[in-house]
Formats: sequence, structure tokens, C-alpha cells
Amino acid sequence: MLLEVKNLVTCFYSDENVNKAVDDVSFSIPEGKTVCIVGESGSGKSITSLSIMGLIEKPGVVESGEIIFEGVDLLKSSPKYMRSIRGRKIAMIFQEPMTSLNPSFTIGYQLDEVLRLHQKHLSKKERYEKAIEALKLVGMPYPEEKYNDYPFKLSGGQRQRVMIAMAMTCEPKLLIADEPTTALDVTIQAQVLELMAKLQREKGTSILFITHDLGVVAGIADEVVVMYRGHVVEKANAKELFTNPLHPYTKALLNSIPTPGKKERKSRLETVDENIDYLQFPRQIR
Repeated sequence: MLLEVKNLVTCFYSDENVNKAVDDVSFSIPEGKTVCIVGESGSGKSITSLSIMGLIEKPGVVESGEIIFEGVDLLKSSPKYMRSIRGRKIAMIFQEPMTSLNPSFTIGYQLDEVLRLHQKHLSKKERYEKAIEALKLVGMPYPEEKYNDYPFKLSGGQRQRVMIAMAMTCEPKLLIADEPTTALDVTIQAQVLELMAKLQREKGTSILFITHDLGVVAGIADEVVVMYRGHVVEKANAKELFTNPLHPYTKALLNSIPTPGKKERKSRLETVDENIDYLQFPRQIR
């Protein structure tokens, strides 16, 4: 098993109370597989990924649990060790590329920075060639020209491709993608998903894909983790989850998906009932 998250608890402190954003979350990611975390906004998906990356900042604190990567508990490792694997063995594609890319530096500079930090044996020429190769791999048009461009000159899809290139340039064993297609139109979304699938096939990378789009999950997931208010309420093989959901919250999520076609609807689209506390139902772990 490449990554095991066990009983993870991440809290945010204020003067008045403590908010458990992630509460007793456990799941694992096998090598070469895709695990999707799904749930509504605020369910703790992104905080889980930031906890794995060691990027929780005050007033947030990872209170307890284990995050075991290649046999090492990352929560007990030193900051120096985390810096050595972050970007090299574990990489992350953030939700909004425009806020993740530095507007003051060119695309090439930022790609080169990743290689300078994690592949110090490469010469300047070799780093340039590898950066261009990474841009070509993600389907960037005119990569030599884009290398010298600033982020604001690129489209949303192109910026997302740059983020994927930066994440994949050191060939990480685990790629964390936090809603990477949310800000993209349908055409670019399909291209990005196909690109990630291609990179996984060619490099054998494991993927932790975070999204609220169950349509995307159906197309890429091997395993699915359903989160609600910081808790895992259901965990199952993707096929089992879609054909036989067990938890009421999972059923509510699936029922809220619009049915395509010209079928006339007799009522409004179903929604997740906010008046129901879905935590009162037993968790479904398969």
C-alpha cells in the first residue's frame, strides 16, 4: 500500500470553540490506482489533502492520526523530510491554478525551480529540456514560446496544464488533484482527465482525486471515499458504490445528479436534505 491514512483528526481553533474539519478519517491508496474523495463543499476533502501534504497552517492543527507513506509516518517526520518528498514523491494540483502560479515569474522559471530543488544533478540545459518535455507531455501548444510567458497570458486550461506539468515533472509516486477541473469548461475538462489517465498509465502514478462531481468519479475512480461534515460515511469500490449505495447520504448525492435526455421531469431536481443529520446513520465501509 502506497499511502495509508489512519484516524486523521484536523482541527481549527478560534477564541470561542474548536472546529473539527476532519474527524477520524481513514482510507488507503494502492500503487497505480485512483481513489476519489467526494462530498459537498465544506465536507473536509481539501483539508484532508492539505494534511497529507503537511500544509495545514495556524489556526489549523493536525491533532492525531497517522499518515503513512512508503512505511514512514509523515506526521512524525521532520520538516526537512517533508520538504524533500513534497513535489518529488508527493505532488499536488491545486484547485485554482491562477492563485497557485506566481504572477511575477514566467512559466519556465517556475518549472525550472521545481527541478532545481528536487533534481540537483541536472544542468541548466538539462532542466530546460526536461521542462519543455513536460509541457509537451501535457499537450501545451508551442511549449518553447509558453516557457517564457507569464501566467496571465495563458488560458485557464493552459494554466491547469502547467500545474500538471509541474506536479509530474519529477514523476511523483502520488499525485493529489484537488478539484483540478472545477474552473474549466467541459471540453478542457475532458482533455485534462484524459491527460491524467495517460500519465497514470505511462508512469504508474497513484492518484488521490478530490471532487464533488460524481460524473467525473464514475469515469476515473477505482475506489471512492464519501465524506460528510469531516467524516467518512461510506467507502467502497467505485462500481459497487454506483450500483448499490448503502449510506443515505451517498444515495442523496447520487439522486441529485440530473438524468440526461429529453425525459420530462414531474418535479424539481432532488437535493441533499440539510435538515437531516446523516452522521446518525452507521458508516458503510466495504
